[in-house]
This record gives sequence, C-alpha cells and structure tokens, in this order.
Amino acid sequence: MLNRQIFLTGMPGSGKSALGRRAAKEVGTPFIDLDSWIEERAGISIPEIFEKYGEAGFRRMETGALTFLTRTPPGIIALGGGAAMNEVNRKIMRNYGSVLLIDRPVERILTDLDAENRPLLKEDPEGKLRELYDQRMPTYRQLADVTIRNDGEFQATLNLLVRVLKERYHA
Repeated sequence: MLNRQIFLTGMPGSGKSALGRRAAKEVGTPFIDLDSWIEERAGISIPEIFEKYGEAGFRRMETGALTFLTRTPPGIIALGGGAAMNEVNRKIMRNYGSVLLIDRPVERILTDLDAENRPLLKEDPEGKLRELYDQRMPTYRQLADVTIRNDGEFQATLNLLVRVLKERYHA
C-alpha cells in the first residue's frame, strides 16, 4: 500500500494514464485518471466542458476534484497536462502527496497523440504541443519529486515506475 497520494504529471500524451493504470495494478493500489473522473461526475466530455464552461470552468472543476481526492485512500492519480500550472493545485499536490513527472519528448508524443480529444491542441497540434512543452516543463520539473523518462519502450518505463513506487513509497 502506498504511504501517500502519487500525482503523475507531464505533457498531454506523455503516458501518465497508461503507465499509472498499469503501475497501480502491479502494486495493488487505486488508480484515478483525473480527467475521466471529472467527465464522469460532470456527465460530459472534457471537450464539452471546455465548450460549455471554458478553460477557466474546467480548471475550477479540476481543483475541486483534486481537493476531494486528497481525502481518499492513497493511490495513483494521473493529472491532466495543465493541472500543475495552477498554484492552488501545486500546493495541494505538495501537501498531500508526491509528484512524479512522466517526461516524454515531444517527438515521441506526436507519434501517437489524438489531438481531436485535446481541446488545447486541436489546431496546429505540433506547434501548440511544442509551445506548451516550453511553457510547462520548467514548472513540471520544479514540482517533481521524481522524474521518470518515457522515451523508450513502454514496459521498461513501467518497470522503472513500479520500482520507484515500491522503493520510495512502500507500494
């Protein structure tokens, strides 16, 4: 069992959800994809939330969800790419858990990114992704307790993540 919440942060398409889901299964801990959790409770998709409430409305939902989830048993929470850009969210993550950055190069993200379901990347996915990478990575790196490089084979990255969880967080 984990001794604290583990927040996975990183760029859209970096592998937070896929790696987090599999790692949680391997170490026997709960897994939550924050965007899916928000969609489930809102009853509409993230693109629909952006359309109906704007990015600011979505970010408020995100902060509310994070606050709620800090009161649940420790597990792995895969964050949306923009969650760490909010100072309140960063304080929540620092106070209630540890932050693991899944760092994947833009070129690797672009090979299998579905930009249609990512409101901030719909137009000019490559240009926007590179812009977001340059804006967000300094914050991600400053916030991270651990950085997991996801630039090779999925299984090797998963093995590294599981090892970190077991050695550092008693999973």
